[in-house]
Amino acid sequence: MPCCPLRVLHNIRFLQMQHRERPTVHVDSFLYSEEQVDALCEEGAMSRNYCLSCGSFRTAPLDFISHSFSVSELQFLFQNVLPDLSGRTVVDVGSRLGAVLYGGYVYSSASRLIGLELSEDFVRLQNDMLHKYGLADRVQVLHADVCTQEVLLQGTDVLIMNNVFEYFMEPSEQIRAWKFIMQAFRKRGSLLVTVPSLQDSLDALQMPLQPGWVEELPVDCSVYLGRGTDPEELRQIHLYRVI
Repeated sequence: MPCCPLRVLHNIRFLQMQHRERPTVHVDSFLYSEEQVDALCEEGAMSRNYCLSCGSFRTAPLDFISHSFSVSELQFLFQNVLPDLSGRTVVDVGSRLGAVLYGGYVYSSASRLIGLELSEDFVRLQNDMLHKYGLADRVQVLHADVCTQEVLLQGTDVLIMNNVFEYFMEPSEQIRAWKFIMQAFRKRGSLLVTVPSLQDSLDALQMPLQPGWVEELPVDCSVYLGRGTDPEELRQIHLYRVI
């Protein structure tokens, strides 16, 4: 079993997540299934609880959050949420370990899958995986801030954003990034996938959704993908179309 997720947290990201109302542990769904998390908790390597008095992990439930899609969520996204992606360009903002890129390679026919990642370490890791498993013919990872990629966003067919700003940027920087995306990602008919919803992300910043930018499309979460599928997690995936 992989090492405990708590040992691989970046200190700054861990501290930022503690600004939530309740202490929150980041567990990457692409690396750790619910069964593995349960096993780690049973072994005492992790805890789902924390002490209300001193903060130690003892008595009250913790919130768990992932900045990556799980394997079943990726299958659902590319095979049930999105249309045929033949000849299309998919961009994942904050690609981290590359889960969306790998999932798009396996579960879709997208011609280009591009990850934007600020962490040089994550970029290096993803590139190692691309070369190791021969995925570089359709997948590319850029060490870049999305706000520097206006030309790329103008030609993007599908833009994917999974908890990309909330825990890593100050509110003022989040607002700047959203304003840029609303201006640059304008190709009519292009699709935007977000977790959480645009409304939730923007409401937290007290920022209005730009009128006439996108419309939300229905997502059918009733599809069965196996025992490991969590319908509540699928309901967090929101799909929009640029109008």
